[in-house]
Amino acid sequence: MTGAFDDWMKTVQAGSENDLSGFLPAATVTPTKLHAAMRYALLGGGKRVRPLLVYAAGALFDADAAVLARAAAAVEMIHAYSLVHDDMPCMDDDALRRGKPTVHVAYDEATALLVGDALQSQAFVVLADADIAVIPPARLAAMLRVLAQASGSAGMCGGQAIDLDSVGLSLTLEQLEQMHQLKTGALLRAAVVLGALAGKDLAAADLAALETYSRAIGLAFQVVDDVLDATADSATLGKTAGKDAADNKPTYVSILGLAPSRALAETLRLEAHAALAPFGEKALRLRELADLIVQRKA
Repeated sequence: MTGAFDDWMKTVQAGSENDLSGFLPAATVTPTKLHAAMRYALLGGGKRVRPLLVYAAGALFDADAAVLARAAAAVEMIHAYSLVHDDMPCMDDDALRRGKPTVHVAYDEATALLVGDALQSQAFVVLADADIAVIPPARLAAMLRVLAQASGSAGMCGGQAIDLDSVGLSLTLEQLEQMHQLKTGALLRAAVVLGALAGKDLAAADLAALETYSRAIGLAFQVVDDVLDATADSATLGKTAGKDAADNKPTYVSILGLAPSRALAETLRLEAHAALAPFGEKALRLRELADLIVQRKA
C-alpha cells in the first residue's frame, strides 16, 4: 500500500464514520435503548470496505460527494445489520465482533433483532433522501433497487440461507462460489455499482467491467476470510477465530487447502485489475482496494 492510498483510505473512513453518526438517531431520542444499540452496532469499528468501494467507484465518473456519502452510509448500514443478525444464536451464535461483545450479548436478543431491522430501514431512508437536484430521480430509483436486490433473497439473505443449510455438507467449489457470490459478493458489487451510478447512467460496457471487477473482489474477499479464519487468532481478527471449522462449515480452505486458496485469491486480484483497464488512472483506488482485500491480515 502506498502512503497516498493510506491517506485516502483514512480520510474516507473518518468521513464515513462522521456521516454514519449523523445519519443515525441520537441515543437520547426515544426509544433510547434501540437507538443506543444501533449506534453501538454501526459506529467505532470495521474496515469500511464498502464505503471505500463506493467512493473509489464514484471517482470513475466524478460523482457528487453528498450523494456518495449517502450511498456509502446506506450500504454500510445494510452490512452492519447483516452482521448483527449473523451473530445471533439462531444464526452463527458468536459473542465477539470488531473486538467487542456482539449486540445480543451487550444488550439482548430482542434488541439485536430490532437493531438489524432498524438499520436496514434506515439505509433506504438515507439513500432515498439524496438531493434530486443533483441526481436524477430515475437514477436514484435505480440505486435504491440495486441496494434492495443485493440485500434480499437474490443477494445477501439468499447467500446466508444457503450457508445455514450447508453446515455439515460437502459442497462443490461451484456451489461454494454461488453461496459467497450472494452472501458476500452481492453487497460488495452493490457498493461498486452505487458509487458509479452516483456519477452517471452506466453504459453496458462500463457495467460489464464493473461486474467483472466486483465478482473477482467478492470471491477474493471470502477466500481471504476463510484463510484468515484458519490461520489468524481472535485478537487479530476481532471476532472468533476458527469458528468455520468448529461449526463444520464448508470453506475454500476445507475444499481446496490453504496454499491453493491463497493462490486463488491472488488470481482473483489480477482478474480485478484486468477488468479495470478501460477506466485507466481513474480506477487507481479500485485497483488498490483489490490489493487491500487480498493482502489484508485481518
